[in-house]
Amino acid sequence: METNEKELPKIDLPEDWVIGTDINKDLLSLYAHYPVRLKCEMFVMCLAGEVEAMVNLNEIQVRPNDVITLMPGTIFQINEVRGDLKIYFLGFSSGFIERSGQSRSMLDAIFLTLGRPVIPLKSEGALMMEKYLQMLIGMYEQFNEKIRQEIAPNLYADVHTGISIIYKSRHYDKISLSKSELICRSFMQLVTQHYNQTRNVSWYAQKLGITHAHLCAVVKQITGKTCIDVISSMVIMDAKSQLKSTNLTIQAISDSLNFANISFFGKYFKRYVGISPLEYRKL
Repeated sequence: METNEKELPKIDLPEDWVIGTDINKDLLSLYAHYPVRLKCEMFVMCLAGEVEAMVNLNEIQVRPNDVITLMPGTIFQINEVRGDLKIYFLGFSSGFIERSGQSRSMLDAIFLTLGRPVIPLKSEGALMMEKYLQMLIGMYEQFNEKIRQEIAPNLYADVHTGISIIYKSRHYDKISLSKSELICRSFMQLVTQHYNQTRNVSWYAQKLGITHAHLCAVVKQITGKTCIDVISSMVIMDAKSQLKSTNLTIQAISDSLNFANISFFGKYFKRYVGISPLEYRKL
């Protein structure tokens, strides 16, 4: 995995798809002090050890036999790693995803995993998943990059279809979401995609086809947070990430988050963090 520092600090992959098991405690500890944003898409399976993390403002617990789906744009931060980790990962690069477009299988996976990136498997299912991933590792090591590129589109579709089937087969699909829950999930997805373009709650309400007041009431009811809280949390997480993991100027970071000027960005950041962007960078 690599960090692209020419734009927003996002983790990406060097090839169309990459698979392996070389995620360990030392590697995860690199992301323990500040949030980072995924440019790629990652599927992770934990077979040993435990991880506590934040994914798009939500705390998650990863335990043995858990599968984690992290969509492009996901912001995450590692809080704690316990035990000896054994983790498989499969990822698709941003370049491949952009060329492929959002397929129906990917859209299904996005909807199903939104707000619940972790799903536990029974031991039998985990064993089958491990064998499948081991087979893919063998293919990855056996074939050259050209053949791996040819494999990528079908693998991409198959993985998303499989993830969707796993989610639908669990109890999640037996619990009907209320209209308010659906609105809240749609709002959270829009914020994840557009927080660096607009912080205007009315814009999100218009996109969802509801009034500003109704959106605020629903989000407060479901999450306990205001719409502004949700949006600002994403903005601040991204700002912290850029301040700590890039050499971009404060002005460039302000521009990337669509602030009118650096002064407004500085006041906004201090309001939520308690210190200025420069002071945070020096910590």
